[in-house]
Amino acid sequence: MLTSLTSLWLPILISGVALFFASFCAWMVLPHHKKDWIGLPNEDAVMQQLRKDNLTGGQYCFPYAPTPEAMKGESYKAKMKSGPRGTLTLWASPPNMGVNMACTVLFFVIANAVIAYLAGMVIPPGNDRWFVFRFVGTAGVLTYGTANILNGIWFGRRMVSDIVDGIAYGLITGAIFAMLWPGASV
Repeated sequence: MLTSLTSLWLPILISGVALFFASFCAWMVLPHHKKDWIGLPNEDAVMQQLRKDNLTGGQYCFPYAPTPEAMKGESYKAKMKSGPRGTLTLWASPPNMGVNMACTVLFFVIANAVIAYLAGMVIPPGNDRWFVFRFVGTAGVLTYGTANILNGIWFGRRMVSDIVDGIAYGLITGAIFAMLWPGASV
């Protein structure tokens, strides 16, 4: 017997909100993200140059090669060798913290709804809480713990702190679902 997704609305919502607060704590209270971002030594000059260039919001790569053929060119190779190399993300407008926080909660709720859908196909109502925790926690770790690994691989982003956060988010999700699974036993 499958567990219906509608019977899991409470753990979906509670875990979504709990993960928002866990994310807040990870970024604002705990120390492990403090060195994820660093400032430029000549920030004012860089910002002035970017304003002068009148760049629009978007993602920029330097050095830039628009085609695979351009990547083979001597000019591009020389720029890559001499550096600097990197990416730059410019926002089109200042971030709206309220909208970003609401979207974060929505992301966690939707991701946990998909995890609940998966768990509901495998775990019947009344299963033991330890099994629910293990299954949902594993799905949560896979969801949240691996989400930024490709950004680390391709864009040089530090990912250890994101993986640690993802493991914590997965375990929190598993614990909440285990506590609230319909008819679960100890």
